[in-house]
Amino acid sequence: MKKVKWLSGILAASLLLSACGSGDSGSSDSAGGEQEVIKWKFGHLADENHIWHKTAEKYAELVDEKTDGGIQIQIYPSNSLGGETDTINAIQSGTADMVISGETLQNWAPKAALMAVPYAFRDLDHVQSVVEGEIGEQIEAEITEKAGLTPLYYHTRAPRNLTSNKEIKTPADLKGFSMRVPNVPLFLKVWEAAGAKPQVMDFNEVFTGLQQGVIDGQENPVDLIKSGGLYEVQDYVNRTEHVYSWIYILVGNKQFEALNEDQKKAVTEAAAEAQAFGEELYNSEISQIEEDLKAEGMEFVDVDQDAFREAMIPAIKDSLKPEQFELYEQILEVE
Repeated sequence: MKKVKWLSGILAASLLLSACGSGDSGSSDSAGGEQEVIKWKFGHLADENHIWHKTAEKYAELVDEKTDGGIQIQIYPSNSLGGETDTINAIQSGTADMVISGETLQNWAPKAALMAVPYAFRDLDHVQSVVEGEIGEQIEAEITEKAGLTPLYYHTRAPRNLTSNKEIKTPADLKGFSMRVPNVPLFLKVWEAAGAKPQVMDFNEVFTGLQQGVIDGQENPVDLIKSGGLYEVQDYVNRTEHVYSWIYILVGNKQFEALNEDQKKAVTEAAAEAQAFGEELYNSEISQIEEDLKAEGMEFVDVDQDAFREAMIPAIKDSLKPEQFELYEQILEVE
């Protein structure tokens, strides 16, 4: 089980805010009467069978229990509340409250780009060391300050792999290959450098785009390949493993800061428990997901990862701003 160091920091900050008088959102009346129920809308892109959704359900259950029903979280999977960027905008405008997001956050907080720089992370242990260390704290702080979102807990992710209807073993195989990438400028640039024709597309449009031939492929971890049903329209998973990363579950700063001291404590404690629950699900399910994809007819292809790395490194250096590149170099040095 991961030791979630940064959660204690969130809680300490929360208690300080409450002590300063900024915490009570009016969730109970001044006469000590019946508590007013706070309802949060939580949107994400995965389907109901995905690890993220199952963990979100557990989190909602834990928050409900720890607040005696005072905070209720309604979950909207499969982008039913809108795409990731739309949901973040909705949180900022007050019409939604929670989202699952990762490197897309760089559109507000530049340091979040480091959450998914190609070939920056060696494996998931390296990811964990970064996210729970000083670099993770820097990224978190900028997300809170500039995106207006408070990280509650996180999931490590299976490596991103390229899917296609032909084997792709080297960058030379990408000539003329049209592919979807998320709304992450760095992803556009590194795949262009590798020889592909990337385009930004919301995940909920990917299946149709592949089915209709608008794109030839896409890149994602195996869990999203499965939950998105992409095995129906793609034949190969090419093991580029170009990105190891993590993803945050976030709530709007305003929503979090409106809670009273006890509610903040409950929300934070529930987050630590949900993260442990999500890690157990990951460990038990991720290897099975690969077998499921094989059973659906997908073939896993070993690729020349060094060739992809070499093709992408110049674009990484050109794309990252000096402050980002300094953080990138620090990530490479983390043991």
